[in-house]
Amino acid sequence: MGAVTDAAAYFERWVGFRRRVDDVPGVQVAIVDHGELVASFAAGEADLAAHQPLTTRHLFRIASHSKTFTATAVMQLVERGALRLDDPVQRWLPELDLAVTVRELLEHAGGLTRDGEHADHWQLADPFPDRERLMDIAASVLARNERFKYSNVGYALLGVIVAAASGQTYAEYVTDHIVEPLGLHDTGPELPPARAADVAVGYTGRALGDRRVPIGQVHAGAMASATGFYSTASDLARYASAHVLGDDRLLTDESKRMMQHAAWEVGGAGAGEYGLGLAVVDVGGRRVVGHGGAYPGYITRTFVDPIDGFVVCVLTNAIDGPALAYASVFVRLVNLASEGPPADLRTFEGRFANLWGAFDVCALGGRLRVFDLGLPDPTVQLPVLDVVDADTLRRADDGGYGSPGELIHVERDGDGTITAWRAGGTSYPYDRVAAAAATAERVEVGRPLI
Repeated sequence: MGAVTDAAAYFERWVGFRRRVDDVPGVQVAIVDHGELVASFAAGEADLAAHQPLTTRHLFRIASHSKTFTATAVMQLVERGALRLDDPVQRWLPELDLAVTVRELLEHAGGLTRDGEHADHWQLADPFPDRERLMDIAASVLARNERFKYSNVGYALLGVIVAAASGQTYAEYVTDHIVEPLGLHDTGPELPPARAADVAVGYTGRALGDRRVPIGQVHAGAMASATGFYSTASDLARYASAHVLGDDRLLTDESKRMMQHAAWEVGGAGAGEYGLGLAVVDVGGRRVVGHGGAYPGYITRTFVDPIDGFVVCVLTNAIDGPALAYASVFVRLVNLASEGPPADLRTFEGRFANLWGAFDVCALGGRLRVFDLGLPDPTVQLPVLDVVDADTLRRADDGGYGSPGELIHVERDGDGTITAWRAGGTSYPYDRVAAAAATAERVEVGRPLI
């Protein structure tokens, strides 16, 4: 197996555990490596009230991922000579008094309002703007090319421009030239009523209280090109893989390099940069591109390594869903798995726990690593273990506050399964400790949890 496949195998186990710790209703994940879907899984529930398990076929609103489809459509039209990046917007929308170009809209450099002065459609107080309303709210609030300024309005205008330049509606164009050529059967620019029952229910965040409130579906109107798309993780990952260099299904490499070239620093800690419809970020020293999405009830994230050719897509059905954090963890796991050739260390792998928490022992990149399951990012504090013999390990790198150089002894049953992990204190297989915690009334001296 390669580094991406190795990382994916552990990532599925980690997401299943971490989703429960983070109290996320549901998480859907897909991973593509060099065009092949190597992982597709779901954890949690699509409907909390009905206790309906989330599956890989449930649909999600993917919000600002829509911008990548729109930017791809624009670049296709540029390649065909139907549109120029430096066209003034007024060439295609003469009714607007906006001195900006198509390129500036793609880069979020036009200085346009983000959503309009009154944007309570995001609160579901009003419908999303229709075309007439869009033209009313489209206005510049900063000078063009003054700075990166994210604008849903700008990408909504790009959808109208795609329609004008192509002679089709926006929905018709992206369906004919992006969705159908890739065989994306669960993807579209706006959710059709016939598919409403297939959508995972979206929920409010925990910041509003202990109870998550379900959020009804909303039509994106004229802002579909900015935020209206729906998809599954597997469909979205397959689409994103078309942005890997060397894949000519949608665009030439020349166009993809233009999209992936960082035009602006976004501003803000860890926000990275932005190209033409794609965010450009550094994750653990690896340059990746992609996009995130936030829609009422959904947070989503996709990363693409256009050089090494892998994609990770994470969809969550809650306003506080940690899609970005989870996708970033996967990229860092790939980095670890790429450090060396695989080694046969499987006899030491497992999930263990004690009074203080739980941890995974996993072989990645030819090393045996310990992942603290209590951390949002388990790759941050990462003890590495060396094998002494079949039942003994030594802590090779554990940080000064850990126990570097100390030995770990494992006990096994007749089948070779680890029954105890003795590293100063003793840990046991996770299921055994969790079962004890479920029935324990009190832990005290002489009456340990297990």
